Formats: sequence, structure tokens, C-alpha cells
Amino acid sequence: QVQLVESGGGLVQAGDSLRLSCAASTSTFRNYAVAWFRRAPGSEREFVAGISWSGANTYYTDSMKGRLVISRDNAKNTVYLQMNSLEPEDTAVYSCAAKRTYLSPRLYLSPTEYDYWGQGTQVTVSS
Repeated sequence: QVQLVESGGGLVQAGDSLRLSCAASTSTFRNYAVAWFRRAPGSEREFVAGISWSGANTYYTDSMKGRLVISRDNAKNTVYLQMNSLEPEDTAVYSCAAKRTYLSPRLYLSPTEYDYWGQGTQVTVSS
């Protein structure tokens, strides 16, 4: 069982930046692809960004492309999501999810593909 804990959310103003962190309880986190999803009130869960086990492959949602950087430090069992130029429309609960992929470079966009989820961190962007 892998536990994921997100941190770094908060209340910011439009145009500000935030860096979210997703810390895993397993020392074999390097075997997992990781993604960030978000859910705004009244909306479906939405893919935001994903990263392969090595960090070599990344993918971003079109709606936030150019404002996001996903990265990972496997020595620290942590994945980061840097979000810049935040907009009020980015207000949501952001959750990280992990899927064991061993050495596969694949990324997965559907939330149903993921085995483990964190509790989420609230991001609120005021105008």
C-alpha cells in the first residue's frame, strides 16, 4: 500500500504561483508514474499533468500548458507541480495519483488507471 500526501495549496491572487508537492510513503516510488488531477466544485475530475517513472516523459492539459512544470525527485519520493500565472478558473482541489509502471515510459490520462490517491490540497485563486 502506498500513501500519498499532497501539500502546498492555499489562497493566492490571480497571477501568483504555487508549488504543490506529492510525497509518497514507499521507497520504490521510482517505479510509479504519477499524475495530478483537479476537481472544481460541480465539475468532473480533470487531468492536469503527468510524469513517467524517470521524469523523462511529461504531459500537460491544454488548458494550463505553458503555466505548469511537473518534476520529480525519486531520491525524496516526491513529485512537484509548479503552477504559474494562476487564474481564478484554476480554483480546485488538486490531488496526486500513482500507478506502478516499473520501467515503462507510458503516461496515463484517465483517473481510472491509477492505483493510489492522495487526499488532495485546496488551491483557491482570487481575482
